[in-house]
Amino acid sequence: MSKVIKVRYENGVLKPLEPLDMKEGEEAQIILKVSRGSLTERLYGIAKKRRPGLTKSEFLRILEEIENEDIHGL
Repeated sequence: MSKVIKVRYENGVLKPLEPLDMKEGEEAQIILKVSRGSLTERLYGIAKKRRPGLTKSEFLRILEEIENEDIHGL
């Protein structure tokens, strides 16, 4: 089973931002995709030129939707 979840890095630990459907002691494999970087900033700049009203949060939400589609297609 595959599922995409958001996590936050705090005090050296990745903490899920939503409940996990797992049993205590169960292990999982994760793909780590950090939500930052110059490529994202450049793409946002390009998108903003074409859609001046586009907010950064809207742009990041769209990128997340695209990433989720790609991961679910594995």
